[in-house]
Amino acid sequence: AFAMTIWRGKHPLILASKSSARQSLLANAAIPFDATPADIDERALQKNSGLSSPGEIAGLLAREKALFVSSNNPGRHVVGADQTLALGTRLFSKPAGRAQAADQLRLLAGGTHELHSAIAVACDGKVLFADVSVARMTMRHLSESEIEAYLDQAGEAVTTSVGAYQLEGLGVHLFERVEGDHFTILGLPLLPLLAFLREQGLLGV
Repeated sequence: AFAMTIWRGKHPLILASKSSARQSLLANAAIPFDATPADIDERALQKNSGLSSPGEIAGLLAREKALFVSSNNPGRHVVGADQTLALGTRLFSKPAGRAQAADQLRLLAGGTHELHSAIAVACDGKVLFADVSVARMTMRHLSESEIEAYLDQAGEAVTTSVGAYQLEGLGVHLFERVEGDHFTILGLPLLPLLAFLREQGLLGV
């Protein structure tokens, strides 16, 4: 079915994520995939792991997602991904609503936070590849009225991402500087993933 494409796998890749940003990155790269979100309790796993470093937590969750979906899909390559946002030693989760989104923006404004984006590829219950990339995001000083205007315009979308922003959309207004690649910021470090898939003979380019 994939004779005319760059994909050389017998089956499509599986992406263990319901994130539309991650799905569109794979689709734009012309990689056929099935999206099968991992039904795991991320907060409980994080708590029980005893890990505190944002990169290690993201790595653990990416691996657990890939392994969970892999166990139900024998013979398939499964990509798990996770992203943490850290301001110093403080970790952030997705805001529950507008008030919490406003609180996150007040804390992040005028400072530099780090996004740790992890990926893992599993097949038949084994992790074959794992990688963590970091982006450093410097947010502008924001007035209360700017925060309110942003939240009015962004609406419900603020609850779908940690830090209450999507850089590829309205969130770009909040930043004065960004260091790190676009894919890391969107939560799927694509370059190391493609390099691994190439090594496995799964890509024709």
